[in-house]
Amino acid sequence: MPLLEHKQFIHAPIEVCFDVARGFGIHPQTPLKGTGKTVGGLTEGLPGEGDCVTWECVNFGIKQRITSRIIFMEKPHSFVEKMVKGPFKTFIYIHQFIEEEKGTTMIDHIQYHLWLGPIGVLMDKWFLAKYFKKIIVTRSIELKEAAEKKTNQTFD
Repeated sequence: MPLLEHKQFIHAPIEVCFDVARGFGIHPQTPLKGTGKTVGGLTEGLPGEGDCVTWECVNFGIKQRITSRIIFMEKPHSFVEKMVKGPFKTFIYIHQFIEEEKGTTMIDHIQYHLWLGPIGVLMDKWFLAKYFKKIIVTRSIELKEAAEKKTNQTFD
């Protein structure tokens, strides 16, 4: 099962980063701006443990619906999303936040498994891992900008 990881330092308090990460403002803008929207489950506010969200998005020109549930939450340090309905055999997104002296380090982990056996392994090696890495990097940059703007903090 592939595992992707990305770390991002954010000049904002851990609580702000945690809430921005689980809010709905960042997800619809990635991976392709304007292609994602919530269509079921919780669609506004801040989701908590047990909440489900259904996203409709376009990936590789194909419209998909993905339903995920927050299966674990420890405010403001981590939460875990698990796909409960969608195109993957498994898909788990772990969000971690570490309080630092001048802000927060956010660490994203994505674990997934495709249905397609050896073909899925090849798809992952050819393009899927790069695609998901781009998604989490783009999302983390957007989250960083949103959290820092929200706190209006500047650090040297």
